[in-house]
Amino acid sequence: MDSFIKTRRKELGITLEDIGKYVGVSKATVQRWETGSISNMRRDRIKKLSEILKVSPEMLLAEEAATAEEYAESATVKIPVIGTVAAGLPVAAQEDITGWEEVPREWVKNDTLFALKLKGDSMEPRMAAGDIVIVKQQSDVDSGEIAIVMVDGEATCKKVVKHSDGLVLISNNSKYEPMFFTRRDAEEKNIVILGRVIELRVKF
Repeated sequence: MDSFIKTRRKELGITLEDIGKYVGVSKATVQRWETGSISNMRRDRIKKLSEILKVSPEMLLAEEAATAEEYAESATVKIPVIGTVAAGLPVAAQEDITGWEEVPREWVKNDTLFALKLKGDSMEPRMAAGDIVIVKQQSDVDSGEIAIVMVDGEATCKKVVKHSDGLVLISNNSKYEPMFFTRRDAEEKNIVILGRVIELRVKF
């Protein structure tokens, strides 16, 4: 379900960057406008946005309100795909939104979800590069669960196994050695669990 803003943008043949440059916001902000409500948008931005979309501010607000009402009645919601995460050697986690995935609305009632695209082969054969993982944001997981973990500021997808003196990050691919961390190592390397992988979406 596309918002009025996105539909109108496509009709006019303009890009997210075109709108962002004209209104004075980032591409990511325009993406959020296209997937959510603009009810809290500043008046000057509503005016500029309506100008580039060649509609009146009143029409823009009315059309977006109608889209939001239809969206609220849908059974699914869209969550952002945030950059990429390594399924091999860790790569820097990126905050840019590269796409969107639909999940059941009930999944996000009490939890924050995001999606990540895997890169590398350390989680093969079950999880491959290009696949999308749906992640429930949380700061801890049970031993044996698959998680997105930050190590020295870099993100990786691994099975987390806990021990009394630390933890181990394990790949599915046997050619990758387990990564052992004592409690002290975890503190020094600033190991942080970002969330638990709750679903894998295979891409062909």
